[in-house]
Amino acid sequence: MKTVQYTLPELPYAKDALEPAISERTIDYHYGKHEQAYIDNLNNLIKDTEYEDMSLEEIIEKAEGPLFNNASQAWNHIFYFFTFSPTGSREPSGELRKAIELQFGSFEAFKKDFVEAGVKIFGSGWVWLACDEDGKLLIIQKSNAGNPITDGLTPLLVFDVWEHAYYLDYQNRRAEALNKLWDIVDWDVVSSRFEVD
Repeated sequence: MKTVQYTLPELPYAKDALEPAISERTIDYHYGKHEQAYIDNLNNLIKDTEYEDMSLEEIIEKAEGPLFNNASQAWNHIFYFFTFSPTGSREPSGELRKAIELQFGSFEAFKKDFVEAGVKIFGSGWVWLACDEDGKLLIIQKSNAGNPITDGLTPLLVFDVWEHAYYLDYQNRRAEALNKLWDIVDWDVVSSRFEVD
């Protein structure tokens, strides 16, 4: 049986395409080097273990400690960077738009609540928009490598609040960094993750 070797996926846009929200320098460091390290660590940790032929999602659900941290961070970063586009839809539509307005009152109110949740995370982590099996939307704060998959939820959107995600461009101005991400979120991608029966 061939062991899975995870690789760094190529981004669907040029490294400078998300400027000024995310600089080419940050893409080089954050995705090119930081994310590569998580993937390299993950490949080393799964070798000759029960996890070596599992999907990333299965590893996240079952692993603990360093293996969970590296698997989840690898997954989180890919999910994060593949949410963005220099040309995508800048507002949700369809069923996701209806759900956001139902749960948060308006799209603008949701954005405000989401950024506030991200700013209030102490230390490093992620702020997520996720949904449960009934389609209810939830804003979730997760520290370190946390992921809503471990709670049985479906991730839809995430902003990275680790300092390495924004420090080169914004220093300690986390709120400013998070608010700028709205300029590059591709809501067609986010909506594709939201399925209503």
